[in-house]
Amino acid sequence: MNILPKALQNLIDALGTLPGVGARSAERYAYHLLKSDSMKSEKLASALKHLHSEIKYCPKTFALMDESDTVSPLYLDEKRDKTIIAVVEDAFDIVAIEKTGQFSGTYHVLGGLISPIDGISPESLHINELVQRVKDDKVKEVILATSSSVEGESTSHYISNELTGLKCSVTRLARGLPIGLDLEYADQITLGKAFEGRRAI
Repeated sequence: MNILPKALQNLIDALGTLPGVGARSAERYAYHLLKSDSMKSEKLASALKHLHSEIKYCPKTFALMDESDTVSPLYLDEKRDKTIIAVVEDAFDIVAIEKTGQFSGTYHVLGGLISPIDGISPESLHINELVQRVKDDKVKEVILATSSSVEGESTSHYISNELTGLKCSVTRLARGLPIGLDLEYADQITLGKAFEGRRAI
């Protein structure tokens, strides 16, 4: 016997699949939406409906962009220095870096980190495209802005080796970032200082 109406239970179950949302939180969110004006639910439903159809990855930087764009606006921005690339694990890391206001170069999203145990090899990431960008854009500096985890360090080392012989310096964010911290959770001051103290590797 179902205690709750099926539609409400389905919403609770769906919300419960989100990371960090437990059963109790899912119930609170669902009840809140049920008690709120229906327009709030419709707005949320519309946003979710268009989430996948109106977003795509930039073919150059692999950052997120609108479906109508051909290349990431950040890459096309004439104020950005295309000869400096910050290499990040995930597209959301770009948001964290942009909040510092201390980086005016462009980005390259790897789409993950090398992790043999998880079946993620260098070929699974956008490393070959990065090497090509370094050549095409005559890049002077590649900043490896991956996390300080074992996977992050391994990925940085691999990329550094791949860029050997090209006329660009390869730097790593300074150790202002705590070990194991993902960029999207770093505060702006810590992340900003990490950029200021980057070093050659």
